[in-house]
Amino acid sequence: MTNLSHDPEEEQSSKRLFLYDTTLRDGSQAEGVSFSLKDKLRITEKLDEMGVHYIEGGWPGSNPKDLQYFKEARKLKLKHSKIAAFGSTHHPSKTPATDANLRMLLECRAPVVTIFGKTWDIHVSHVLRVSRQRNLQLIRDSVKHLKSRGREVVFDAEHFFDGHKSDPRYAMECVEAALAGGADWIVLCDTNGGSLPNEVHAITAEVRWKFNCDVGIHCHNDGDMVVANTIMAVQAGARQVHGTMNGIGERCGNADLCTIVPNLQIKMGFRLLSDAGLRRIRETSLFVYEITNMKPRIHQPFVGQSAFAHKGGMHVDAVLKNPYTYEHIAPEKVGNTRRILVSDLSGKANILAKAREFGIDMKSDDPHAREIVDHVKTLEHNGYQFEGADASLEMLMKKARGHWKKYFEVKRARVIVSVSSGREAQYSEATVVIKTPDGQEHYAASEGNGPVNALDTAFRQALSAYYPELKGVKLLDFKVRILDESAGTSAKTRVLIESGDESGDEWGTVGVSENVIDASWQALVDSIDYRLHKKAGKPGRARRRG
Repeated sequence: MTNLSHDPEEEQSSKRLFLYDTTLRDGSQAEGVSFSLKDKLRITEKLDEMGVHYIEGGWPGSNPKDLQYFKEARKLKLKHSKIAAFGSTHHPSKTPATDANLRMLLECRAPVVTIFGKTWDIHVSHVLRVSRQRNLQLIRDSVKHLKSRGREVVFDAEHFFDGHKSDPRYAMECVEAALAGGADWIVLCDTNGGSLPNEVHAITAEVRWKFNCDVGIHCHNDGDMVVANTIMAVQAGARQVHGTMNGIGERCGNADLCTIVPNLQIKMGFRLLSDAGLRRIRETSLFVYEITNMKPRIHQPFVGQSAFAHKGGMHVDAVLKNPYTYEHIAPEKVGNTRRILVSDLSGKANILAKAREFGIDMKSDDPHAREIVDHVKTLEHNGYQFEGADASLEMLMKKARGHWKKYFEVKRARVIVSVSSGREAQYSEATVVIKTPDGQEHYAASEGNGPVNALDTAFRQALSAYYPELKGVKLLDFKVRILDESAGTSAKTRVLIESGDESGDEWGTVGVSENVIDASWQALVDSIDYRLHKKAGKPGRARRRG
C-alpha cells in the first residue's frame, strides 16, 4: 500500500488534499443499504482505481463481517489507497492495553486507525457519563496507545462544531489531548449535520491557527449544507476531506464526494485525484449505486444522467456554438457526456444535434429538419416523450427522410387475459402473425406473466424464424405513465420500454394510446424494428431465406 507521508507546508503550497472515503462504514449506516463482504471488497478496489487516499473499511470490533473484511483486504493489490479501521476511544472502565475495541483495531492490521472521541460537553456528561478530565484522558491515552504500535492515527473529534458552540474551551482541550497523544490528523466532525458554512469556516480556522496541525473535515447533511460546509472547511485550512460516494449515509447522508471533489479540484485548484482518476468518478458513482441496489439520481450534480442534458431550443443552439454558455465544466472531466434532448421545447438545433448523434447527415437548411421539429412537437402534445426513447426518435427522423427499410409487416396480434380471485387461474396468452420480406407469414403463440410479456415473447418467436438474431433481445424495463388522471379509465397511457441484446447494446422506445396494451405494442414493435435496422449488414448476421 502507498506510503502517504506528508509535509504540511508542502501540501499547503501545492494545494494538495487527501481524500478519505467512508462509504463502507458511514455509508453502510444509510437506511436500505447493506454491504456483503464481497461488495465491500469490490468497492474498495473501485475506489483504489479512482485514486482515493484513505478507505475506511469498517469497525472491526462491531461485527464479524467487518473483521473478516480487514483480513481479506490485506490480499488486495491496492495501488493508491490505505485501509483505515474505525473505532472509539477505550472504555472508561478499561485501560488502553485491556480494551477489546483497541485490541481489535490493532489486530486487524490496518495501517491507519481512526478513532472518535467526545468533544461536546453534553455527550461527555449525558452519554459517556464521565468527568471532563476523564474524557480528556481517554482521548490522549487511546491515541498514544495506537501510535506506540506504529499506526497512523486519525482522531475524529465527534460533534466538534456543536461542542465548540457549547463550550469552545473544552472542545479545544479535546483536540489538545489528541495531539498530546500523537494524533496525525484532527478531523472536525459536524456529526449532527446542523452547522452553517460561516460557523464551519470560523471554527476550522481557529483550530488551524491555535494548533497548526493537520486538520480534516467530516460533515453530515441534515441541514443540506454538507458540500458548502466541507468546502468552507478546506478554505479555512482543512486538508483531509471525508465523504461517501453519492453522499449515502445515516439520516440525510454524508458529504457527497462526487460533488465535492470536482468542485475542489476543477474550480478551486486543489489536487485530490489524478485527471484520469477524476474521469472515473461517474463510473465509480454508478458502480456504488449498482452495488447498493439504489436507483441513480439523474439530477445529481456532475455525475447524474441529466447533469449535462440540454432540452430548450435556445440552450441547445448556444451549447452547440460554445459549450460553456450552458455548462459550468466540460462533462468529460468527470467521465460524463453531453446529452441533447428532444421535446416540445425543441428547436431545429436540437434536431440537428440529435441527427449528428445518430449518424444522420442533415444540414441546417434541410427542409426535413423543420418538418421533424413540427412532428415531434405534435406527438409530444399528444403524450409522446422522446427523452427516454432515442430509438423511437431515430426511427422517426430516418422515416421522415425516407431512409427506413421495411423488415416485417404485422398482419395481426391478439392477447387474451384471464383474471379471477385465485392466482392460479390467471394467465395471459398472445398470438402474433408476421409477414416477412420473402412473402411468408409466421405465426407464434405464447403465454406470459402478463399481457405485455406474452406479446413480447410471441412477437419475437414469430420473427426469429426469419431473423434468428432476435433470440438474444430482451425487454429490460417497462414504464407506464397515465397522462390524464382525471379521465379515469379512458385516459391516455404512455409506455416507455428499454430493450437490450447480448452485445450489451440498450435502446428505448415509446408508445401512446388510450389502451395500455396498444401503447405497449407500439413500443415493442418499434423496439424490434430498431434492433433489426441497427444490426443490418453487421458481421455474423444470420437469416433464413425462403
